[in-house]
Amino acid sequence: MDFFLQLLINGISIGFLYGLAAMGFVMIFKSSSVLNFAHGEMLALGAYIFLTLVTWAELPVPVAFLVSLLGSFILGFVIERLFLRPLIGEPLIYVIMLTVGLAAMMKGFMLLVWGGNLYIYPDFLPAWLTLDLGNIVVPPVYITAIFTGLVFLVIFGLFFKYSSQGIYMRSVADNQPAAMSLGVHVRRVFALSWAIAALVASMSGIVLGVINGINVHDLSAVGLKVFPVVILGGLDSIGGAIIAALIIGLLETFTGGYISPSLRDVVPYIFLIFILMVRPYGLFGLVEIERV
Repeated sequence: MDFFLQLLINGISIGFLYGLAAMGFVMIFKSSSVLNFAHGEMLALGAYIFLTLVTWAELPVPVAFLVSLLGSFILGFVIERLFLRPLIGEPLIYVIMLTVGLAAMMKGFMLLVWGGNLYIYPDFLPAWLTLDLGNIVVPPVYITAIFTGLVFLVIFGLFFKYSSQGIYMRSVADNQPAAMSLGVHVRRVFALSWAIAALVASMSGIVLGVINGINVHDLSAVGLKVFPVVILGGLDSIGGAIIAALIIGLLETFTGGYISPSLRDVVPYIFLIFILMVRPYGLFGLVEIERV
């Protein structure tokens, strides 16, 4: 029972991080119908920026964290402005292939600057964050992951519900032509979507780097795990992506704990296939019916 509870806590913490990364992916898709194949590289780049600020620049950890998020936010704006905006109106496959090219460029840049070695963050989490429940000990990093995930989910939930920009983004996601007719600046919404997606990806990358260390290949591969999450939850459902992320996180940890660590990356895809056989639009995706 203790082992089960330990895996449950670990799976929930990893699921929250997957959910945040998936939320950024869904935001881009909902606002512009673009599948961002560079999401994993954006996640890894944020982790490396934080590593550089903490170890090389020797900034205090809270300052380095905020600067990393700000830098990733600005990077999202730059990517949308320089690479995505010129392709507005072009066939969607052009934009998707552009994100594939961006992924290769960003991965090559990270390999050139930091190499393919495994880096470990300095131990900066206080020991008092450890949750001791007798036979169950939850390390500070998992407490931090759960807390960070909950805080950011609440912040973005309030942002989408009450802020003007959040309402604009929801309107564009629901119906772009109608939003434009009401005076919503759609291109600005696109740029903000990419910026927020880069920010949440960076935050997820930093916490995952604290848990597992930083490696270009491993963190970039996390971007591929976003696909079963968003497809399982529904490509157009942010809430569904978060619930699906918790399911994937729990599946991974329980598979690695009870069956085999080598299968933990396979079982979520098997589960995804069975779900899609029953619900092709995912658990919470909207069914689209085209009438001729």
